[in-house]
Parts: sequence; C-alpha cells; structure tokens
Amino acid sequence: MTAPAPSGRALGGIALLLLLIALLALLVASASRAVGGWPILLQGLFYIVVVIVWTMMLKPLVRWIVTGRFRAPARSTRD
Repeated sequence: MTAPAPSGRALGGIALLLLLIALLALLVASASRAVGGWPILLQGLFYIVVVIVWTMMLKPLVRWIVTGRFRAPARSTRD
C-alpha cells in the first residue's frame, strides 16, 4: 500500500505554521533588549506566558490541518 498524498490543506497549514513561527521569533527577538533588562524571574514569566499564548494560538490551526475544522465538535450530553 502507498501512503496518501498530503492534502492542500495540510501543505497550506504547515506553510502558515512556519510563517507564524517566524513572526513569533521576530517578535520575541525584538523584545529581547527590553526583556533582557528585567529581573530573571520576570523574564522567565514573560517567556512562559509567550509559550502559553503561542500554544493557544496554534491549537485551532493544528485542528484545522488535521480535521478541516477550527472548532472542536460539540460534546454530546448523553448520560
């Protein structure tokens, strides 16, 4: 059996993902001079917040790449 070819959605999503990585890297690099003057614990907190925000932004994109939907399907309320 041969593996199926990647869909256009997957290729476009990966391209968008790489673009977002580059933009975040530029944003963090441009803030590094200001953040570098902060106390070390505050710097750590800043980078932790950046990673959490980054992860929250990527979740819908990755879901779209895999399923074609940005939102998770509604949960059933069966007992």
